[in-house]
Amino acid sequence: MTALQPATPTHETAPRRALTMSTIAFTICFAVWTIFSIIGIRIKEELGLSETQFGLLVGTPILTGSLVRMILGIWTDRYGGRLVYTATMLTAAIAAILLSLAQSYTMLLLAALGVGVAGGSFAVGVAYVSRFYPAGKQGTALGIFGVGNVGAAVTKFLAPFVMVAWGWETVAQVWAGSLAIMALVFWFATNDDPVTRARRADRIRRRSFASEFEPLKNLQVWRFSLYYFFVFGAFVALALWLPRYVIGVYGFDIRTAGLIGAAYSLPASVFRAYGGALSDKAGARTVMYWTFAVSAVCTLILSIPATDYVVQGIDGPRPFHFAVGPWVFVALVFVLGFFMSLGKAAVYKHIPVYYPDNVGAVGGMVGMIGGLGGFILPLLFGYLNDLTGLWTSCFMALFAIVVVSMIWMHLAIRRLERRGALQPA
Repeated sequence: MTALQPATPTHETAPRRALTMSTIAFTICFAVWTIFSIIGIRIKEELGLSETQFGLLVGTPILTGSLVRMILGIWTDRYGGRLVYTATMLTAAIAAILLSLAQSYTMLLLAALGVGVAGGSFAVGVAYVSRFYPAGKQGTALGIFGVGNVGAAVTKFLAPFVMVAWGWETVAQVWAGSLAIMALVFWFATNDDPVTRARRADRIRRRSFASEFEPLKNLQVWRFSLYYFFVFGAFVALALWLPRYVIGVYGFDIRTAGLIGAAYSLPASVFRAYGGALSDKAGARTVMYWTFAVSAVCTLILSIPATDYVVQGIDGPRPFHFAVGPWVFVALVFVLGFFMSLGKAAVYKHIPVYYPDNVGAVGGMVGMIGGLGGFILPLLFGYLNDLTGLWTSCFMALFAIVVVSMIWMHLAIRRLERRGALQPA
């Protein structure tokens, strides 16, 4: 087994290598995790699925990928990110191959459960990468790692071409092959993190499994989870919902709707690295204040439905019409995506500061709640559409979530300041 171990990198190159390989791996994992956003359309046509069946098929990987994040994070804390990351990718690759062989709706759902494991890779990468960097650089490192969210855009751009040429089964097979190859490359190109190496050298005793869950009793963890429910959960939800929204509201065709969805997804992913660097420089708390404030303004404007009203002017009644036009909508959504990307990085800047010994467990919990937002919010959006008859009701819900998050954050910070227990974050 010793011969299979990669050469030990220098102190200077180990963090960079871990970050680079983890980010590439997370990009591929995220592409696999969102594969049903493209192939699900063709599967729906071939099997004649109802809207409910289609929604369950698309949402199953999002749900399972969220639920496994906490346990994968804990396993990473205990056994090391290199092993858990590799096993996670291989498991998802096998599931994607089985997906291509599925012949019934039930088989597709079972395969989707396994594909969803790819979404849990985020918790593994956060715990693994953070151990290579000091506190002052963790925000930047985790922000760069989070750019792997762009894998959703990779699937949206590339999968349609593969599917049209060779079918949806080939998409699943190609994505599975890419993930399997990445798992092998990751195993041989990376090393165990410093904590895992020290533990194997008997310099650090492994904690009991029950102790891994101790930090989850803190209300602060749930507060961080609410933040991530908005900045990440709403990001995933809007990435799925926006194409349908702009087609229904503005009458765009599917190609234009896809481009608008990409215009939102890309900044909400790429600028996460900048959010990490900004959190290190200006403080994660400051970034979160700006994220919530700007997001509140954007969602408030977007929540106003098209309105016709009449006022009594000097010369008699004067009719007015208010509506957020398509170009204003695109601009507001771009700004919203940009600040969500900053907020995603800022949330995870907090975790290694407050819970340095439980990054996997806490990061997994926060990631799980955020991921569940990507499953729950689209269902809520559809319900609100049916209940209110207003397309903008989805943004009304997001406005309420961001206002509650901002108020809770502000009150918590003031309470910690009075107690003198506020950490520099």
